[in-house]
Amino acid sequence: MGRLTALAIRNAKPGRHSDGEGLHLLVAPSGGKSWLLRVQVDGQRRDIGLGSAVSPGRTDKNAAPSPIDIPLLLRKVLTLSEAREKAAVLRAAAKSGLDPILERDRERRKLPTFKEATIATHEALKDGWNAKSAATFLSSLENHAYPTLGTMRVDQIEASQIRDMLAPIWTEIPDMARKVRYRVGQVLDFAKAKGWRQADAPRKSVTVGLPKQPSGSNYKAMPYSQLPAFVSDLRAKAGTNGRMALLLQIYTAARPGEVRGARWGQIDSENRLWHRPAELMKGSDAPPHTVTLSAPALALLRQLQKSDVSPQQLIFPGQNGGLFSDMTMNKVIRDLGLPFDAHGFRSSFRDWAAERMPNIPDPVAEAALAHLVPDKVIRAYKRTTFIEMRRELLDAWGTFLSG
Repeated sequence: MGRLTALAIRNAKPGRHSDGEGLHLLVAPSGGKSWLLRVQVDGQRRDIGLGSAVSPGRTDKNAAPSPIDIPLLLRKVLTLSEAREKAAVLRAAAKSGLDPILERDRERRKLPTFKEATIATHEALKDGWNAKSAATFLSSLENHAYPTLGTMRVDQIEASQIRDMLAPIWTEIPDMARKVRYRVGQVLDFAKAKGWRQADAPRKSVTVGLPKQPSGSNYKAMPYSQLPAFVSDLRAKAGTNGRMALLLQIYTAARPGEVRGARWGQIDSENRLWHRPAELMKGSDAPPHTVTLSAPALALLRQLQKSDVSPQQLIFPGQNGGLFSDMTMNKVIRDLGLPFDAHGFRSSFRDWAAERMPNIPDPVAEAALAHLVPDKVIRAYKRTTFIEMRRELLDAWGTFLSG
């Protein structure tokens, strides 16, 4: 039992007044009161300030109860019982070999936001990823997680907040939603390892309340017969980044991510080629791929190119200069009231090639889509006759799209 009482605190004169077990009430000549704890740490005496003392019976703002629940070690204004409780916690820390001042200030030290933790995670793990994986890790979380989780402290993120963040893309772009869920988990796991949060990253619980994702991985494709009118409609509208990127994707039968990551240094206008590096392709072991550019594709690029662009500059930069959102191209389609996916235009191209270009072997059409050519003989000619066959195919595709 401590020595001090409520009456003793109220009437205490300037000086030091012991409550026992190292806890002291300090009274300044001005009458201000504060708590101090004296402990032994590694054989040395340490004096630790605990906070101001509440004089029993006072009714000013310092004595009023806080409207929020403040953890004990963060409280700066303490009653006698709170001071004794806080002192007991710090004495126990000292006896366990911990630094009581560090323990007092642990919760007060700034914990990173989700955005800051994401950047730290990326910096720590990127050396084990290829360039494409490192870039998409950041861009996917910038586009989908930052708007809702970015400014939240990393120790405060729970399953319900992750679920709400995933809801808009869960059925719209299910593959990306699953990747974002996994990457958020990576960030939170890293945060726990750094001591920034106590709980494991929620996994299964984040999907509670979300609808079932569409089965299969097929994308909704526009029938190729409708594409010339669709392309004409896009060209007639204002040339936004999303519309221009979608046009280039259709002309080249590329994946949306390959268009989003395209840079001016990859374009060889003289030879009408787009040299896509390995890191831009699908899969960690995918080889580089060269796309032939039809007349409409080349005209579009010349329309976009400025005289002062650098080779490393993105053809379609986002608002912050990085990759724009993977939802941008699909939004162009949705704004027209159409139920198709940008990725589905590759399927439209493949159907057209099979039905309208019977003189072109199937492996050539597959290679135009950057799929592995199963025929070893045809693959052996890929750098010579084969690329010319692909040029013939994509030139005809460009002509078809132009009506």
